[in-house]
Amino acid sequence: MTAAASDRVQNHTSDAVNRMIHEEMLERLVYFALHPGKIGERLAELDREWDVERALEANAATVALGGLALGLTASRRWLALPVAAAGFLLQHALQGWCPPLPALRRLGFRTSHEIEQERYALKALRGDFHKVDEAMERLQAAVDRRGDAGEARA
Repeated sequence: MTAAASDRVQNHTSDAVNRMIHEEMLERLVYFALHPGKIGERLAELDREWDVERALEANAATVALGGLALGLTASRRWLALPVAAAGFLLQHALQGWCPPLPALRRLGFRTSHEIEQERYALKALRGDFHKVDEAMERLQAAVDRRGDAGEARA
C-alpha cells in the first residue's frame, strides 16, 4: 500500500526534523493564541509560503536550465545536470524522496499539508468555524422537521 501523497515526504524525513517542524508550528500557534489580532497577518504569510514540493520543483528547474545553458555554451558535460534534476523529480514523484529533500526539510520547508494544518488551527483560534456549529444546528432542525412531517403523513 502506498502512503498518501501528503505523508510521503514526512515518512522520508527524519523524526528529529519532523518534530522540529511540528514544534515550531506549535510555538507559533501558542503565540497567536496570545495575540489573536495578528492571526490575519500570519494567514497572509502562509498564503505566500512555499511548500517543499514547490521549492524542490523550482530548484530542479533552475539546475536543469543552468545545466542546459552551460551545456550549450561551455561544455557538454554540463548536460548531466538536467538529467540528474529530472531523475530527482521522477524519484520524488514515485517515492516521495530524493537527495535534496532532507536539506530542504532541515531548512524548514513544510509540506502543503503541514501548512494547511497551521492555517486551519489559526482559523479555529480566530473563531472562523463557529458558524459551522450554527449551520449544523439549522440542518439538524430541518432534518427533524422533515422527519416530523414524514411521520404526520404516515
